[in-house]
Amino acid sequence: MSENEMVTLKIDDKEVKVKKGTTILQAAKQVGIDIPTLCFLKDINEVGDCRMCIVEVEGRKGFATSCIQKAEDGMVVHTHSPAIMESRRVILDLILSNHHRDCLTCSRNGNCELQALAMKFNVQHVEFEGEMTEHKIDDKSPAIVRDFNKCILCRRCVATCKNVQQIGAIDCIKRGFESCISTAGDNSLADVNCTFCGQCIEACPTGALKEKENIKDVWRNLKDPEIYTVVQTAPAVRVALGEEFGLPIGTNVVGKLVSSLKSLGFDRVFDTNTGADLTIMEEANEFVERFQKQEGLPMITSCCPGWVRFAEKNYPDLLDHLSTCKSPHQMFGAMIKSYFAKKYNIDPKKICTISVMPCVAKKFECQREEMEVDGIRDVDYVITTRELSRMIKQANIEFTDLSDDVFDEPMGEATGAGAIFGTTGGVMEAALRTAADVIEGKDLDKFEYKAVRGGSGRKEATIEIAGKKIKAVVVSGLNNARTVMEEIKAGKADYQFVEVMACPGGCIMGGGQPIESSKVRREVDIRELRADALYTIDEKSVIRKAHKSPVMKQMYAEFLQKPDGEIAHKYLHTKYSPVKKYDI
Repeated sequence: MSENEMVTLKIDDKEVKVKKGTTILQAAKQVGIDIPTLCFLKDINEVGDCRMCIVEVEGRKGFATSCIQKAEDGMVVHTHSPAIMESRRVILDLILSNHHRDCLTCSRNGNCELQALAMKFNVQHVEFEGEMTEHKIDDKSPAIVRDFNKCILCRRCVATCKNVQQIGAIDCIKRGFESCISTAGDNSLADVNCTFCGQCIEACPTGALKEKENIKDVWRNLKDPEIYTVVQTAPAVRVALGEEFGLPIGTNVVGKLVSSLKSLGFDRVFDTNTGADLTIMEEANEFVERFQKQEGLPMITSCCPGWVRFAEKNYPDLLDHLSTCKSPHQMFGAMIKSYFAKKYNIDPKKICTISVMPCVAKKFECQREEMEVDGIRDVDYVITTRELSRMIKQANIEFTDLSDDVFDEPMGEATGAGAIFGTTGGVMEAALRTAADVIEGKDLDKFEYKAVRGGSGRKEATIEIAGKKIKAVVVSGLNNARTVMEEIKAGKADYQFVEVMACPGGCIMGGGQPIESSKVRREVDIRELRADALYTIDEKSVIRKAHKSPVMKQMYAEFLQKPDGEIAHKYLHTKYSPVKKYDI
């Protein structure tokens, strides 16, 4: 039987022809019929546990679960019959009967899939009131808070952690009414093999998982007249923040982003893209030195704290391969409290640096012991894209009505190379643009390395520079990172340069980004839309190589002296330490 064999069926009196093997849920979508789901997450969690997607198939007893039931030739399906509608209402009622319904004070209020379904099916009161399970709230982690009193046991977080990231930090424990999602030994996420990537938060349909908020800390410093507040914002934030205010996915809102930060009262608003340019200067030169000496290869990028934590736990014997560069926002934080503070005669101890990041692991990173210079922390607080949107709303700022503003001087101008740091392959491409010019000793006209772009979890490319071939690999998602690291460990990989990002798709899909519903995730390629926006920023940039930036030239001339030099190492580089590995 051919794999392209088609079957024809009727769904709510609409005839549809689909490939054999297509689910009823997928077939319904083709004719514009929306079947509600809750536990379903495309390509990640397709198990039919919640039963919200049930349908009636004529001639069959009981209901079929449309997310796993394959379409068959001649099927007649009903998706919204009175019996189906009543059954879905009962399912929701049962879920809500064991759910803490503090919706008004929940971080997911207005963006909760359970709440949306309860409204859709007009669940105005819960009939099955009774005993409720009580779970402790785990807030020990510096990045993620677990409140499983709001968990609905959909297992989307488990599937993401286990199947996408291959970490397995969480799973279902206990049985029956006591079942819950937790860790080995019911320990905190801080004490198990969690990397703080936050992909579980993005997968969760309710408020059972969220970032550890630092909004109150930021407000406190903003209101303190003795504190000089400096905020920086990552490249991925500007192409996602608009989603929190109803704008299309991938809209570049950089002008309104800057305007909103200034309206909130920050003393200076800087662009982390400038920090990315700094990282390129250091990382590219570090790579050139390793490549020319043929030592410490392959060199592996170190911009992603989730990846670094993963490497420290799982591959301590390969840590020497990681670039010693700090991540862009940590580098920039160090420069703000040194170069900038000295230039403007500000006491660095009076400066509070805040990073707006698409990532929850950055909250852990900024607290790492080594992320300071002379006892002064590089970055004081990290808030996510979501947290910034809450602050804007708290301040009663009409985001979409804001006029566009620009980043502050003297570090306001960044390059296109810094912008693409936010997507998988961007770090590699940006570094190669500078490394190629350094190795060739000239300004090359061809500097786009499109072979490392795209949504694939693993991309390989061979780049020829000055007659020498550089074999590179780009991976996103910790499952792909593990595969490459195992190849390197076994001596089966001949790479010179490796880029790793913990989140599939890179920072644009980070655990601190706006959360899109499972319905949106199955209909829209969110990664592609956000990535395209960053590449557009790069293409429209006047300067597209970090080493061509006047800001970089000034910073090195006035303070850092030279890339990979003694001063640069003091402020911009770091070290790694093996840590205990936990297994679930």
